[in-house]
Amino acid sequence: MSDVETETTRRIREPSLLDALIPVVALLALLGLSYYLFRDDASYGPNQIALLFCALIAMAVAYKNGMGVEGIREAVVKGISTGLAAILILLAVGALIGAWAMSGTISTMVYYGLKLLSPTYLYATAAIISAVVGFTVGSSWTVAGTIGIGMMGIAQSMGLSPAITAGAVISGAYFGDKASPLSDTANLASAAAGSNLFDHIRESLWTSVPSLLLAVGIFALLGTPGDFDASGALDSLREHSTVSLWTMLPLLVVVTMALLRFPPFVTIFIGALVGGVQAVFTAPQSVLSLADSENLPPLLAYTKGVWEAIATGYTAETGNARVDELLSRGGMESMLNTVWLIITALAFGAVVEHAGLLQRLIGPLIAKARSAGALVSSVVATCFGTNVLASDQYIAIVLPARLFRSTFEERGYAPVMLSRVVGDSATVTSPLIPWNSCGAYMAAALGSSTIAFAPFCFFNLFNPLLTMVFSFVGFRVLRATRT
Repeated sequence: MSDVETETTRRIREPSLLDALIPVVALLALLGLSYYLFRDDASYGPNQIALLFCALIAMAVAYKNGMGVEGIREAVVKGISTGLAAILILLAVGALIGAWAMSGTISTMVYYGLKLLSPTYLYATAAIISAVVGFTVGSSWTVAGTIGIGMMGIAQSMGLSPAITAGAVISGAYFGDKASPLSDTANLASAAAGSNLFDHIRESLWTSVPSLLLAVGIFALLGTPGDFDASGALDSLREHSTVSLWTMLPLLVVVTMALLRFPPFVTIFIGALVGGVQAVFTAPQSVLSLADSENLPPLLAYTKGVWEAIATGYTAETGNARVDELLSRGGMESMLNTVWLIITALAFGAVVEHAGLLQRLIGPLIAKARSAGALVSSVVATCFGTNVLASDQYIAIVLPARLFRSTFEERGYAPVMLSRVVGDSATVTSPLIPWNSCGAYMAAALGSSTIAFAPFCFFNLFNPLLTMVFSFVGFRVLRATRT
């Protein structure tokens, strides 16, 4: 008899509360120990080991409760497969950064940013621009992988905090992601909760707009007063790198393709290829220098240089340390550690969900949530907890919406209220968790650790708090329309 047949015929027991708590407590303890022992290096291997070890613990719990090994294995494979799209996008972003660093796209964004922006309002400006672009393209990942890279370069050149800049970019990007009808998370939240997409977006603005305004206000206060003498940095960029409006063509291509609703991987990877081809014309010496192949014909040498930048990143050797630090980055290879983290996190999350441990933890919350405020707080806690345990934003949107949908219906609350709360919590808290696919992506794309930028993602912190406050005071507690 096969393992699958054995699982279907044997009696599968419901997990106890202790069963559900064992892997969760083990994960939190090991991740805490990992950060204590390894600090910023924790995500370069130790966290991955902790996640895999806890996945084994969850597997043991599932097996104890009657689940077959083959069924668990298939759940892990399926869980990891849900992250393949994110992994491909991450690799494409690495390729884009390498190609854009070589072509001059990044140096041009930094150059004109330094000319137009001031340290006094850079953080606030980064949040606003990211919000506008995020609303336009409907993707927080696209914003971070394009505009965000430029903003981080500008902040670095000004000597500003990379963590605060990353927090500003993420704050604006996630506002745009939530408010755009082009956003996959907005569509998913409304579909999972059974609400209309445009009703969901309009309702979400009640919490999103005040959260963004509060965030922008704080970023304005955090700005460094006074003028920044950018002349030295501008001269260095002009002298040691390519600065030309023509190098903005790859950015224009990416934004246009995003507006035309091309898949994110295709959009970003095409942007990388355009940047590589652009480099042949705008920075030929940089391409040949990276290729380091004097004996090759020119066409093959250029091909090797572009290929190298996309695969392993661009290494600048201008003789100017600041410019070299700004431009030496990118390549698919630079994203492999983050891919490792995502795979192990998704494996753990898949076992926890397959074993029914998430549902077992959520059940008592639903039973005890009597008031609207308590119910909404339970949704927020569940969404955040699912982001922590399942390590995937989409699971954190769909699973809580599915679990709470019948409860909202039974108590007469409108579906759009549930979809708003899910968006206000599952969507925005995902980048705050280092091992979540969103947190890992943002850290890799922006070059700042999740632990460093999470306290400055003010929009992402205020949004779930505001939705809970609204529910406790009775504001926007919507009743379902009787038909």
